[in-house]
Amino acid sequence: MKLSFRSSALCTATVAGLLVLTACGKKEEQQNNAPAAASTAPAAPAAAPAATTPAAAGTAAAAATPAAPAPATQPATAPAAPAAAADTLKVGSVTLGSAVGSDKKVSKEKTTFSPSEKTIYASVATEGTTAGATLNAKWTYQDGETTTTVSDISQSISTDGPAVTTFKIQNPNEWPEGKYKVTISLNGQAVGNEAFEIKKK
Repeated sequence: MKLSFRSSALCTATVAGLLVLTACGKKEEQQNNAPAAASTAPAAPAAAPAATTPAAAGTAAAAATPAAPAPATQPATAPAAPAAAADTLKVGSVTLGSAVGSDKKVSKEKTTFSPSEKTIYASVATEGTTAGATLNAKWTYQDGETTTTVSDISQSISTDGPAVTTFKIQNPNEWPEGKYKVTISLNGQAVGNEAFEIKKK
């Protein structure tokens, strides 16, 4: 009986020791797994942003805001050029003859010429002004139903008042007898004509 009791007591003591050790291991494990205690010390305040000086703020604002576009410069208006004087040139008269003076005017007007007269003139008197115009003289010969152009010549003129322009036709031989006409045009428009005749006296 004594031996049995001792053995039971020993076993009991052994089991109790194991339980104590197990309990101790769990306690240590719980202590190790426990979350770390939160620090009660207040967190250090975050560093305050550096104060922006007025100059820097002004620069930042200028960079952020696009500059207003400069007002468009209106092109300087050139003074209007004075209007050119309108042409007022008009043909006044057409005079025929066989000679002209230094003033370009026919010295003796006539409408009948002999076949032997080598040169026949037409003085064209104009009135008004022009910066540049073209006078034309077309000389023709009428032979029955046929009209033949003897000469067709133009002259440019520029004048600010009355002027005389002279045209002529020449023939080293005798002129055929018959009816002739000179037609005067101003800038392509017929403005007058003068008929004449060549015949033997």
